[in-house]
Amino acid sequence: MIYRDLGKTGFSVSCIGQGCWNIGNQWKPMTEKEAADIIREAYDCGINIYDVADNYGQPNGTSELRLGKNIKDIRSKIYIVSKIGHWGERSGQPVPYTTPDMVRLCGHGSLGRLQTSYLDAVLCHDGFIEDPTVYIEGLEALKKEGFIREYGISTDSLEVLKRFYDMSDGHCSVVELEYSMVCPEAEHNGLLDYCREKNLGVLVRGPLCQGLVNGKYTKDSVFTDSVRINYNVGKRYREKFEHCIDIMERIKAEFGTENLIELALQYVNSHEAAPVSIPGATSVAQVRSNARAGERLLDERTLDSLRALNVGI
Repeated sequence: MIYRDLGKTGFSVSCIGQGCWNIGNQWKPMTEKEAADIIREAYDCGINIYDVADNYGQPNGTSELRLGKNIKDIRSKIYIVSKIGHWGERSGQPVPYTTPDMVRLCGHGSLGRLQTSYLDAVLCHDGFIEDPTVYIEGLEALKKEGFIREYGISTDSLEVLKRFYDMSDGHCSVVELEYSMVCPEAEHNGLLDYCREKNLGVLVRGPLCQGLVNGKYTKDSVFTDSVRINYNVGKRYREKFEHCIDIMERIKAEFGTENLIELALQYVNSHEAAPVSIPGATSVAQVRSNARAGERLLDERTLDSLRALNVGI
């Protein structure tokens, strides 16, 4: 496993992290044992950073609860990143993030569910926020109280990131963004360049584009899970889905169908901004496959070939 500095945080983290959205029943029903096995297998494979959010899971908080139960004896050896900003939305009772105390309250809730006295980083989960003052003040308070070590934001907007960074007086140290070999917009819209300029730690969600890079899906595929149902015909993200499938057809023609997961993760990890991929997993086998990708990076020739396949679609 390759380890790298997470921006200016001082954290030395595995280039493959463990995303914990999948362990909360939203992708498919999962037993407590299945979730525990995924969490522990990640650590055994050399993964030392776990990404979660307070609202992940059905019901809300399930992912944090399951993660907290299974990392007590290794807590000091791993990094936990959580997010605040969408609690209660699926149940129709969203938290009103109108004061810093509401952010503090949610942070304290995450600490309880994760059964830990501190979080290594907490991110604002509202990627479209216009005025982040409430979040910044709440996160600064949690940091001053000793409950979090670093903070930042999850967003795909350079404008939002710049505003958050400036209003935090440069205290923002971690950014989570979408980036993959089939959705490489962060390479072109200035996000990754800005992260390099400010030495921000970069966590990449969707490095596998929610599984679409495995090469098994076609435009005739139908999804039934609550997450990817929006890829179906007539749904919100149908255009994005068809675009990704078109790119994958090109990639399969050029690189074959073996080791596509490793190729996708290595593509992300090979960027100059030194990102950390945080793929999810619904099985121990997937954890192992993801971890293997962290053993090496891609050469420039392969990167250039993959980037060229995105041109013209």
